[in-house]
Amino acid sequence: MTFSNPGFDPQNVDNLKAELKKSGKNFKVIPDDENSDEFVNFYFVGMFEGKEVIYDAALYTLRLHHASEVYEIAEHEAAKKFPNFKGINYEEDENGNMKPLSSEEEEVGWFITEIIMEMEEEETVKVQEFVDIDTNHDYGVGLDAALNVEEISEKTVTKFVQEFNDDTLVLDDTLYAFQTEEDEI
Repeated sequence: MTFSNPGFDPQNVDNLKAELKKSGKNFKVIPDDENSDEFVNFYFVGMFEGKEVIYDAALYTLRLHHASEVYEIAEHEAAKKFPNFKGINYEEDENGNMKPLSSEEEEVGWFITEIIMEMEEEETVKVQEFVDIDTNHDYGVGLDAALNVEEISEKTVTKFVQEFNDDTLVLDDTLYAFQTEEDEI
């Protein structure tokens, strides 16, 4: 039997289960340049509609989720104010140094920074812990989640997978706003 989504194929599920058993972990990190102490992309095996499937998960801190939401709104505001705005492209020269931005890109960058600082100061954007499931995913079932933790460590991912699979995951529905830390600016 062929599966249009390979994450539902029992052979792929069994292969991942064997790999996880060998590693002693309940998840497998997907190598990705974006993985950090605030974000990790990983696979794990869980139940979906009564069958074992592979979950393709992205877990991030609530702080990162907040920053992403704030930036997205600021970019939207910039696009309204600057009709030619298509995003700021940072390029490197042949020595690996950042090339200077055009004057318009610099103006847009300052505008975005001001909007972000204003939204953070006024706590315009508030976020809460969540888990979103995407059943129309390329590989298995997609899962996005944000947790109010300082970092996404191996221990955090292990606990998340365990609680998700045991159906004991309890999300905090408190709304949070974050400020950019001084050393991030």
